[in-house]
Amino acid sequence: MQIFQASTLYGAATLAAALDAGQFGPAAEARRVLLLTNNAAVPEVALRMSEMTGYQEIAARFDQVEDWNEAIAPYHPGGWQPRPEDTPLWERVLRTRWGLGTGPVTLVVESIQVSPARSLAAVFAGAPVHVYADGLMSYGPTRDEPPHSVAVRVQRLLHLDLVPGLRPLLLSEFGVEPELVPDDAFRAVLSELSQAAADDAEVTRAAEAAPTALLLGQYLAALGILTAEEEEDLHVRMLRAAAAAGHRSVAFKPHPTAPMRYGEALEREAAAAGVRLTTLRGTLLAEVFYAHLSLELVVGCFSTAMLTAAAYYGIPTARVGTRTVLRQLTPYENSNRVPLVIVDHVVPDLEAGATSRLSEALPTLQPLLGAVGYCMQPVRYPWLRAGAELLLSQAAGDPGADGDGPYTAYFATERLTELDLPGGHKRRAPLLRQVLSRNRREAVSRP
Repeated sequence: MQIFQASTLYGAATLAAALDAGQFGPAAEARRVLLLTNNAAVPEVALRMSEMTGYQEIAARFDQVEDWNEAIAPYHPGGWQPRPEDTPLWERVLRTRWGLGTGPVTLVVESIQVSPARSLAAVFAGAPVHVYADGLMSYGPTRDEPPHSVAVRVQRLLHLDLVPGLRPLLLSEFGVEPELVPDDAFRAVLSELSQAAADDAEVTRAAEAAPTALLLGQYLAALGILTAEEEEDLHVRMLRAAAAAGHRSVAFKPHPTAPMRYGEALEREAAAAGVRLTTLRGTLLAEVFYAHLSLELVVGCFSTAMLTAAAYYGIPTARVGTRTVLRQLTPYENSNRVPLVIVDHVVPDLEAGATSRLSEALPTLQPLLGAVGYCMQPVRYPWLRAGAELLLSQAAGDPGADGDGPYTAYFATERLTELDLPGGHKRRAPLLRQVLSRNRREAVSRP
């Protein structure tokens, strides 16, 4: 029995591609359960994955579909974890509810360090675990360390090659090896989703407007990264930059949970700039529009869909506001830092007039993310310290014409000071010296 947990259609598409590529063995060898989870703040009013165009094509690959929210109601899937003494009872309940029988179970989950994946791993305590990534965060460090009893059961990390050649850091401290989901398999699934939406009214409406640029919204206010007003301003900046680059017909794809007034602010700005604006609401992934529109540019802040456009559709991408969000992001350990660094480092800045494809900075991205990952989680990744010291030493020796080094935006001076790294102030607390000394000893050999 294989249980595949998914909270987004993009993630489910990743799983479908892995299944099609044979990464979970022949279909006849195991019964496959698609377990849907809705992690929205208020799941009852949020868009359900089963309502999205293309869902049926994905679900057809599974023998049955279950709903995690319904199974644990009234608890919220993002915050609930069973008490250790209750896990045997929960396993019996779920096996009965889902008709799993008494045989072995394999779990395929996202974000193993938090619920609902962590709760599933606790309930099915003896199950091997496969983790898959549906975004850019997998390239960064593990945010919250999973229990050792869970970590030792993780078999591999499946991920898309969103940044060609870049190796994920997630779960590497446990010796978990990353495994690519083949590009061809994922492209085929995206094509399947696009075909399912070929007659969709929203696609037809968008095609009639013939936009040459697509703006991606993320609803960062919901994550507490920006205020609603700051996020509105970010979208307006995207539109202004696209207009300045010569785009007269622009589409805006807001996050499904974004408030309606986001589109209203853009409408006013578009009218002032003389740009035709088409707001794309509904149940379609951004990737569907990549396939059906003749786009010349995709603009975003740090959305995974930006890298999907570049890697799988060959559409030029550009960023707006990435540095603004980087400066405001707290704490330094925030997992959104890694997607921000990736996009800022390899995607051109539209407000600076750049509209090319991914930059030549790709070869320097791996050591940069190693240094950022160490600064985010120094105790967990002590072997990355030497690389961080080397990169920051080189950056300190190349301050640039404006006095800022090439990586200044990615490292907070206070953090470098705390970790006694180049670029920080020369002071250390006694306790920190003890931590750093232990890190250096542990870094002698990588796990």
